Amino acid sequence: MYLHIGNQINIRERDIIGIFDADRTTTSWITRKYLSEAQKKELVSAANDEIPKSFVLYRDRRDGRLKIYFSQLSTSALFGRMNSFGGEDGCAPGK
Repeated sequence: MYLHIGNQINIRERDIIGIFDADRTTTSWITRKYLSEAQKKELVSAANDEIPKSFVLYRDRRDGRLKIYFSQLSTSALFGRMNSFGGEDGCAPGK
């Protein structure tokens, strides 16, 4: 299964490491540093030009590197999309 994160961007669910709330997680200096280093290495993309509400950390199947996609969709919307189709493991977040 694939997760549509906005603007016709799809990520294979089994490649997703985590889905994070952009407002809550970027208050941590360590997260900001990680995102900054990833951006310098050109591992960060955005689904569109809107202010992001979440980001998805995933393993790119082409090169095996961890990459980040920012999305204008909230974490609850992304989890809802995963669970509306049963998801790969069929469970809700936090279970």
